[in-house]
Amino acid sequence: MMRRLREYGSIESVERGDMLFEQGERMVDFFIVLEGKLELFERKGTASRKAESTLTGRQFSGELDLLNDRPTLLNCRAIKSCKVLRIPRESLRHMMRTELDVAELILTEWILRRARLVNNRQGGIIVVGDGNAAETMRIERFLTGNGHPHQLIDANLNPGAEVLLQALDVEKGQLPVVFFSDGTTFRKPSNTLLASKLGFDYDLGDVPVCDLAVVGGGPAGLAAAVYGASEGLTTIVIEGTAPGGQAGTSSRIENYLGFPTGVSGQDLAQNATVQAQKFGARFAISRDVIDFEQTGNGYRLMLEGGKTIFTRSIVIATGARYRRLDVPNYKKFEFQGVHYAATAMEAARCVGKEVVVVGGGNSAGQAALHLALSANHVHLLIRGEGLKATMSDYLIQRIASSSRITLHTESEVVSVDGDTYLQSVTWRNRQTGVLQTSAAENMFVMIGAQPNTAWLNGKLDLDANGFVVTGATSGTEGSVFQTSRPGIYAVGDVRSGSVKRVANAVGEGSVVVSEIHRYIAMQKLSETNGHALSA
Repeated sequence: MMRRLREYGSIESVERGDMLFEQGERMVDFFIVLEGKLELFERKGTASRKAESTLTGRQFSGELDLLNDRPTLLNCRAIKSCKVLRIPRESLRHMMRTELDVAELILTEWILRRARLVNNRQGGIIVVGDGNAAETMRIERFLTGNGHPHQLIDANLNPGAEVLLQALDVEKGQLPVVFFSDGTTFRKPSNTLLASKLGFDYDLGDVPVCDLAVVGGGPAGLAAAVYGASEGLTTIVIEGTAPGGQAGTSSRIENYLGFPTGVSGQDLAQNATVQAQKFGARFAISRDVIDFEQTGNGYRLMLEGGKTIFTRSIVIATGARYRRLDVPNYKKFEFQGVHYAATAMEAARCVGKEVVVVGGGNSAGQAALHLALSANHVHLLIRGEGLKATMSDYLIQRIASSSRITLHTESEVVSVDGDTYLQSVTWRNRQTGVLQTSAAENMFVMIGAQPNTAWLNGKLDLDANGFVVTGATSGTEGSVFQTSRPGIYAVGDVRSGSVKRVANAVGEGSVVVSEIHRYIAMQKLSETNGHALSA
């Protein structure tokens, strides 16, 4: 391996104390130690630091930040005189696509390193705020979904944090406060501001025209990115919050092919993101598309904040979101007791408590089982007579055998109550009219789906429920996924008539790329013929 790797870089001498890269730098190179020893460490504030690990002969630097343009999370310096093999970023990307055995070894270690940073809460970010407040949960969800290590300090439980906030003259409405390793502090920052600070919002000006723009980073969009980039299309994924979509919030998917012990939605999404980046796909995080228009032989996508992208083709994979309940006070408790995901972050707030889950689909079943591991008791509410018509059998059997889950059939929520945060949920049996109240501080709502297509109204044909119409019903021929406009395709949950399953979304995102290849080939042929005629 070392003999082959030497062809991609150059050997350099490094003196003791020299810095190879510093925390916060972008576009750092890849280093392999030939002789000597390097130290990786995290800077804490302006003076203190914490050692992470050391690298010696044939060990290498980096983690997942080398697959994108995000700032590096650690510092690296020589603690002995060294000889290193420096491989520039572009050569590294070429190597990852050609030296497959080396790439597998490096990627495996990079993924483990990022996991250690997340588990050890290293990365220079501390979030201080009310642990149950909607704004604190929004920021924590954003950082967790993007796999960025951070530490949350609940100001209600930590006296030192309260003193710190008072010293900074932080008012309650300015919480949470986010502290960075370079001394910067943000008060209740937006996701877009955080994305910019952390380098999540890839510089969109670097690619004047791309072959494929994927709007939405759920399973369908990630699959399109992997197959598009691996087959040579310049590909960019535009995602409003974090890769994974609705599937990314699933605690465990057990019927997905190839994962006999199950896989969490977040792990699936993060692995797919790494896979797409390995093939060269770019990601623009925290940038929603608000409009698009045709220009020449392609399209111009308008993003929040005034950014634009020019692309030959578009895959719409914006998915769907869970519907809201129509009960009094509901909006008051959204993300302050009312949740739409049951990840580890939400489950940590349910330890030893009663929990209500509303919904009869697989997501609700997975949530109920996951929450039952730590909650005192889970009440699963459905409007129908049973689960057989809406939920997979393996989930039904597990729910039935769990002593910590009670299924309430033909039931609907009639009220949610509390002061600042949710404190109780009341539901009614639709047949008997009997009311029942639980002192639940957390309710998980997973009822039906609404498509994320508001930005497409008047631009593409949508069905009566707002899902994107494709194929023959859109007036096009020969393409299952093509919308009512050429070069624009829809896949996954957002597509009218699609099966709402992760495996189906991945399949559609994979298959659509072959149609895009044909479309772009025809475009380029037309352009060539046009130039020949004009000449």
